[in-house]
Amino acid sequence: MNKFLVFVLCCFFTVAMYAQKYSEHYYQRKAMFENSPDTEGEIIFLGNSITEAGDWSALFPNKNVVNRGISGDVTDGILNRLSEVTSSKPKKIFLLVGTNDLARGKSADDVVENIAVLLREIQEASSDTEIFVQGILPVNPQVGDKFSGHKSNQQLISLVNKRLETLSEEMGVSYIDLHRAFRNSKGELKAKYTYDGLHLSPKGYKRWKRVIKPLVN
Repeated sequence: MNKFLVFVLCCFFTVAMYAQKYSEHYYQRKAMFENSPDTEGEIIFLGNSITEAGDWSALFPNKNVVNRGISGDVTDGILNRLSEVTSSKPKKIFLLVGTNDLARGKSADDVVENIAVLLREIQEASSDTEIFVQGILPVNPQVGDKFSGHKSNQQLISLVNKRLETLSEEMGVSYIDLHRAFRNSKGELKAKYTYDGLHLSPKGYKRWKRVIKPLVN
């Protein structure tokens, strides 16, 4: 193989690598969202796999609930697709994000600063949207043998949540303390609400529904 061809192939793979910043699943979901028509009075659940796995239409029948969760998503990923979220001028947004950022080595500062940017962009693009910042859920290292990178961040999660509560007050949005609602006496995710120490079981989603039902309604 001649040197020029090697150079061209290297350039191609470098461009492809940077173009594909997120997972294939991310881009598939993003495209699906962008091809879905906007509707009036949407209540959007925005986040990562924990949000994506929720059957929000079944949990809140007769409400115009929209699932905008993408497995593996991070704050940068949500910023990258936020224009689709705000294009419908949604009635409410329930945001839950941050655990994947921390697992990838992002600092508490990074997470809180990105969420602040998210909130500002939502407020600028859709000023009448009611925003609910949900605290990052606790984790439980005693359940399951996967996601050790996530389940070692209990202290960081608590730190981010404290700062998110303050940020929410400063920015005039509502804060929902999901961490308190899901943790045991050790500050870990209650085993009955999870199947792997990170993601929620059906009981976990029912618990989530009970916490936010008055706010959705």
